[in-house]
This record gives sequence, structure tokens and C-alpha cells, in this order.
Amino acid sequence: MDHVLNIADHYIFTPYVYPSTWPENDTLRQLISLWVVTNLGAQLIYLGFGALSFYYVFEHNLMKHPQFIKNQVRKEIELGTVAIFWMSFPTVALFFWEVRGHSKLYDNISKSTLGWSGMFLSIAGFLFFTDMCIYWIHWCMHHKSIYKYLHKQHHIFKIPTPFASHAFHPLDGFLQSLPYHLYPFIFPLHKGIYLSLFVFVNIWTISIHDGDYRIPGPFIYLINGAAHHADHHLYFNYNYGQYFTLWDRLGGSYRHPSALLGKGTHDQIRELMAEAAQTQR
Repeated sequence: MDHVLNIADHYIFTPYVYPSTWPENDTLRQLISLWVVTNLGAQLIYLGFGALSFYYVFEHNLMKHPQFIKNQVRKEIELGTVAIFWMSFPTVALFFWEVRGHSKLYDNISKSTLGWSGMFLSIAGFLFFTDMCIYWIHWCMHHKSIYKYLHKQHHIFKIPTPFASHAFHPLDGFLQSLPYHLYPFIFPLHKGIYLSLFVFVNIWTISIHDGDYRIPGPFIYLINGAAHHADHHLYFNYNYGQYFTLWDRLGGSYRHPSALLGKGTHDQIRELMAEAAQTQR
């Protein structure tokens, strides 16, 4: 986040916001700046990509499903924006620790001992590590002693829209995002790659709530897409994974998507519409 902070300082904070006597490396100034940048950035990604997905990808017929609740989209957005606001506080603490040089993030690929091949391996490592951690965190969130206090807020949306992607209890949301922030403290990662992956994981989270159940044939058994995650919302104890189906298979919680068996929410709506048409004859 130091690059983002430097750009924000150069173009906005130093010339227009803070007094010239306040050093850019001051602890309080950096914390305030990081909080503003993190909050605005996360809200823009959530609302911007969420809106694009809702209007151009999401199948609006799903809103006719009996389990789609009244004023659901408004409730999702309210919960999502509030969650991001509160999640930003502990997130900023981790970003601040990174900015102060305590992580294993690096700048120059050519000077790194890992080189270009190591950079690509670090992307795979990030996806594997975060998918594994989120699976188990998510699994724990479904334990009966925790669920009703934290994760239940997310599961009131049985037929989610893209705006449900960030609609969590703030503590639940932060805990599930924690592996993204821990990775660069444990393993080397290029700063540009880290920022790109941070944006990617937010967009991915939106995409698995978008109601578009299409997955290229060979990847159906590998990728945990919207069809898999739709069954998680409907049937509760299945498909906890974030990107892949690996940990669900190993943990015995994998469920082949109902939508790919002709028994999904789209199929249920078509049946209801067909029944309604017959009764009107």
C-alpha cells in the first residue's frame, strides 16, 4: 500500500488536505490517509463492480424466487457498506505495518532472488494459501456456537445478488479477509501483484454471487463458481471454498451444483412461471 499512499500524498493529501508542516511519514497522518484510501477504494470496488455485475450479469428473474426477500438489494447494500466501514479499521492496521516495511513485499522483480518464475509461483501460492485458510475459517463460521452471532447475517440472503458479496457482519468479513493480508507477512510477494490480487479477490467475491452459473466444461470440477456458491446459500453446509473445490472435496463438503443438474434456482423459477401460466388458462 505504500505506492498507493505515495500517489495519494503527492496528488491529493499534501497539496490539498494536510498542512505543509505535517510530515508525510508521520504515524497519525499515515493511519488517517490509509483509512481514507482503504475505505473509499473498497467501497468503490464493491459498489462499482457490484453495480456492473447486477445490471449486466445478474439474472433478474432470480428476484422472482420465493426466497428472494423484500427490499433485499437495499438490505445487501446497507449491510455491505457498513461492514466495509468497520472492517477498514483493523485492515488499516495491517496496511500500516506493511507500509512501515514489516512485510515480505518487494518492488524490483529483477533484483529479487525469486525472479520472474518466482513471481508467478507466488500468485499460485497466494491463491492456494488463501483458498485453504478461507475454507477453514468459513467452515468454522458455520459452527453452531458461532454462526448465529456472525455468519447468519450473510445467509439471510438465500438468493444472493452481487451486492450480497460483502454483506457480512464486520468481524466475519474481516476474519475471512485476513488470509489475504497475512500472506505477504509469511511469503515474498511483489507489491504490484499484491494490489492486483487484492482487487481480484474482491471482484471474484462479487462474481460468485452474480447468479451466472456458466463454467467452461473442464473447470466445473475445479472452480468454485457462482453455481457452487448458490448451493452454499441454499443448502448451508456445502461448498465453503473461495476459488477452488479442492478443500470441499478433502473436507467432505463438496456438492455438485444443482444448477448444472437442472435443479437450480433458475429451473425452480421456470417451473413456477410455467405453473402460473397454466393456472391462468
